[in-house]
Amino acid sequence: MPTFGFDGKKSPEAMTLPMMSLREVVMFPRSIVPLFVGREASIKAIETAVADYGKQIFLVTQKTPEKEHPEADDLYELGTVSKILQMLRLPDGTIKVLFEGVSRAKWDPEQSKLIYEDVEEGEYPQAHVTMVEESDEVTPEAKAMVRAVHEALDEFGKVNKKVAPEAILAMSTLKDPGQLADQVMPHLKIDFTRKQEILEIMDPTERLERVYELLLGEIEIVSIEKRVKGRVKDQMEKNQREYYLNEQVKAINKEMGREDDPLAEASELEEQLDAKPMGDETRERVRKELKKLRTMQPSSAEYTVVRNYIDWVLDLPWNKHKDDKDTDIAEARKILDEDHFGLEKPKERILEYLAVQTLVESMKGPILCFVGPPGVGKTSIARSIARSMDREFIRLSLGGVRDEAEIRGHRRTYVGAMPGKIIQSLKRVKNSNPVICLDEVDKMSADFRGDPSAALLEVLDPEQNYAFNDHYLDLDYDLSKVFFITTANNLEGIPLPLQDRMEIIRLPGYLETEKVEIARDFLLPKQVEQHGLKPENIKLSENAILDIVRHYTREAGVRNLEREIASVCRKSAMKIVEDNDRDKVIHVTKQSLEKMLGVTKFSHGEREKEAQVGVCNGLAWTQLGGEMLLVEVALMPGKGKVEITGKLGDVMQESARAAVSYIRARSDLLGLKPDFNTKVDIHIHVPDGATPKDGPSAGITLTTALISALLNIPVRHDIAMTGEITLRGRVLPIGGLREKLLAAHRGLIKTVLIPSENEKNLKDVPKEILKDLEVIPVKTMDEVIERALEKGGEPVLITQHGEPPVANDLLKDDQRKPARQ
Repeated sequence: MPTFGFDGKKSPEAMTLPMMSLREVVMFPRSIVPLFVGREASIKAIETAVADYGKQIFLVTQKTPEKEHPEADDLYELGTVSKILQMLRLPDGTIKVLFEGVSRAKWDPEQSKLIYEDVEEGEYPQAHVTMVEESDEVTPEAKAMVRAVHEALDEFGKVNKKVAPEAILAMSTLKDPGQLADQVMPHLKIDFTRKQEILEIMDPTERLERVYELLLGEIEIVSIEKRVKGRVKDQMEKNQREYYLNEQVKAINKEMGREDDPLAEASELEEQLDAKPMGDETRERVRKELKKLRTMQPSSAEYTVVRNYIDWVLDLPWNKHKDDKDTDIAEARKILDEDHFGLEKPKERILEYLAVQTLVESMKGPILCFVGPPGVGKTSIARSIARSMDREFIRLSLGGVRDEAEIRGHRRTYVGAMPGKIIQSLKRVKNSNPVICLDEVDKMSADFRGDPSAALLEVLDPEQNYAFNDHYLDLDYDLSKVFFITTANNLEGIPLPLQDRMEIIRLPGYLETEKVEIARDFLLPKQVEQHGLKPENIKLSENAILDIVRHYTREAGVRNLEREIASVCRKSAMKIVEDNDRDKVIHVTKQSLEKMLGVTKFSHGEREKEAQVGVCNGLAWTQLGGEMLLVEVALMPGKGKVEITGKLGDVMQESARAAVSYIRARSDLLGLKPDFNTKVDIHIHVPDGATPKDGPSAGITLTTALISALLNIPVRHDIAMTGEITLRGRVLPIGGLREKLLAAHRGLIKTVLIPSENEKNLKDVPKEILKDLEVIPVKTMDEVIERALEKGGEPVLITQHGEPPVANDLLKDDQRKPARQ
């Protein structure tokens, strides 16, 4: 290969040289820099340069230092042609090379060859470079700048002892501005990107001016650093003096037998450590902290941090469990039934766990998640579970928690750091197997402080929580014996990975009959006692309780029911005090309720009194239980506009559009003109207009109301329906069937149409509801119309072999074919 020579000023116009990329280092002309080289491609480039290119090599800096195999876009355009002065191979395979910068040069990526990965024999990175000529002209301004830099170098040498005096002296003799700037730059501690900016300045005077600015800044930084070191040294000397005097005081106290010896505190903590049943790793960590504590001054801030940490570790119930009493299933069932009416599935799951616990010596605590509407008893049944197991009960409310440290704790480096809620609770109850209820787990949210639901993934995983690591303790703590119960109103607020770690148990809303029993046997005795009354002071009839349930509350749970009963108790207490008769008996009947509770808040059994055109009863699921949903459709002469109101969500609006498309596709069977939609405007409204509504299950309700309005045929007023519709008229399954049927029963509906695929869910519906309802499974929209629409007391048939119904005159297809036989 050819060999090129350099004289520092004149160079070949363009050439190809071995190439090496630099990390966080910028090579300047006329400077000498030692570098350690370890990349295979770079070593081959150096070896080739020594063997075939007269020790000449092109050095260019990487834009991203961490990239192992840089590409053309990862390298700066301008680099330095350098000469290898010395090369030394080291035992670990790397080489130490001494480079001398010669001249600035630009490289052409298109004519170069970058090889940094899978380097084969004889290959090496090559760069096609073009030398950059510099001006030799020295202006008066450049001379003044050279003199200013010389003066700054003298001061720099005085404040920075790391720069050799010989280097300062050598630079002070240089008169050329470009050369002086290039030789000063390697001695400045600045970022490589700023050094590259200096390298790319071609005007020597401008370059020296920038270097002068950086040099003055470096002098200021070194001066400040020197002052700071001086202050730190003085403080250290002061601390050492105080420590020496404190040690003398300790020795004097010990010699005189005084009880307030600071070392006695550490000895007392060590005795507590020896008596604590904990793992070897934990014990060793505390011993290290005690060792640090002995060397600290009690007045120092760090002493308090270490002492608090040791106290926390020693106060925790390591390997201490409360012995479960001999499990009596009958006794446990009795306790659960005393506290709660119904809720058979949760009770059955708890009794199963207790039964298995009697057969297994060691069993991991289950992770249960109670999901249901507010007021059904999710939190209170968790408390009853703890009572039936004779364990401590802890309730942690997670509603609104958005800091991950609430679960995992803060690291000790933070001021005021402390463990998370889980560890704090275990310290409070002093045993490691309580029942912990994580309330409102669906109400957590994430922000810049982390996601607390992600921190719960480890807590609520039986395969991981045996080694739960709190950030404050930084020790593994066994949570596998803890019985975790979480509660939520809606599963949608819980991330799927967290749902996967829990056993979901749904708590449905109560029936009217169940609410009456709960009020009579649980709520009324409780409120009578809380209001200072005697059981014989107030007589509340079942009809009055039923009236409260129907006309003063509308909920899936019993929370508002308890408030209304409390209001009755307050009114009764006031009468007793006014009459000054502690034995007075107050009879509360259905007729006297309005005087005590005011006018009724809700109507019961609300529905249309007679069949209406374009009005259909639907059924909806809400977090508070099931609701009746009325759909109204009105037709007006127009041009095909479809108006949808009632604060409907996107899914429900799409269901309405799908219903219109289905009717248009079946227009011939309905007796409608093919272009009927262009002659009328359709308005769909779902009261209550202020309540947001969404979901696909109103599809067949919307379609039925539309067909009723288009055909001018009324919909039965005693029928309700739920189901999703497709464009082909199929009825798809829905959710929340139990709650929807309860709403239909409350609305005095006689017949309910449900998707045939939901027929299997009827086993979850109470028998007393099903005996009052005629539940009809349907597969297609034709079946829905046949059941829902009546004309002259006869059902309307929409089949391929029947006579099409007669539509509104405005929409009727006069040219329709005769009925097919």
